[in-house]
Amino acid sequence: MRIAQLAPLAESVPPKLYGGTERVVAWLVDELVKLGHDVTLFASGDSRTTGKLHPVWPRALRLGRKGADPGAANAMLLEAIAKRARDFDVIHAHIDWLQLPLLSRLGVPFMTTMHGRLDLPGLPELVRQFPEAGFVSISDHQRLPLLDAKWMGTIQHGLPSELLRPSYEKGDYLAFLGRLTAEKGPEDAIRIAHAARMPLRIAAKIPRAETAYFRKHLEPQIDGEKIQLVGEVDDVKKQAFLDRAAALLFPIDWPEPFGLVMIEAMACGTPVIAYRSGSVPEVIEHGVTGFIVENEDQAVKAVGELSKLDRKRVRARFEERFTACRMARQYEDRYRALIAATDRDFNTQRTET
Repeated sequence: MRIAQLAPLAESVPPKLYGGTERVVAWLVDELVKLGHDVTLFASGDSRTTGKLHPVWPRALRLGRKGADPGAANAMLLEAIAKRARDFDVIHAHIDWLQLPLLSRLGVPFMTTMHGRLDLPGLPELVRQFPEAGFVSISDHQRLPLLDAKWMGTIQHGLPSELLRPSYEKGDYLAFLGRLTAEKGPEDAIRIAHAARMPLRIAAKIPRAETAYFRKHLEPQIDGEKIQLVGEVDDVKKQAFLDRAAALLFPIDWPEPFGLVMIEAMACGTPVIAYRSGSVPEVIEHGVTGFIVENEDQAVKAVGELSKLDRKRVRARFEERFTACRMARQYEDRYRALIAATDRDFNTQRTET
């Protein structure tokens, strides 16, 4: 199949540092190429891919020149796919809602994977404007606010099995990996680590909008010893950060659509202690790949029970459930079904006329 992938322009594909969606898109493209498909990636010019790169903006917006207009960059992205839409059998978008008015009118089969939260004002009305647009969710929980959308299925994220190596040592600190925002639970993680009497290492970016939150609520608690901030990590540094941890703390306070960091930890053999929220029960198997808890007290208790988990089993469950190859094959099936359905609709219309 000739497949177009539309990526967000905030980060490169894959991202240099933090960036979940762009990382998943990179893995998906590479796996689809391995499966023999002709894949074109529409992304920032500093992206790297085994597919064909169609650069639509010189550099990713977050790490590019300050003052770059995201609206202008996205206009370039839409113009690029509008000009080339007929070159493809299917178009797969990862840019939320922006493409719907355009792709709904081009006559080429398309689908959108939703990567963010969907419990936001206005979205039910938006979905009703595009009843024929097909969507893929990354967890069953994610789609609950928009049950009227045309869901083509749930496809959980996967990462290359060789990307992160497992470690079967027990680890000597707790890890927190993600954005430093209140909904991600960094304050909870600090309290859990203190109560469990274990060091906490925080690998995270500080969004510009969260600088005040960081300085007021987190920075005073980071002493450089018990609580350490190591900053953003790339894939190389992430390996050592996760595989040397006793557990990953994931004390989220929002409907997380998937939580890529959970399967990154599992790939390293590192168990996850997570609050029961969003997609967590769909990703973590309680008592096997980690512990699902309701509050800080239960999280502290779970830290004391980590010895009951087998890190080899954690890695094995990752290989069974969350590889990029599995993800790509599931998308491959959706593409074929979408193309077949479009062909049937076209033939039906011709017969009726």
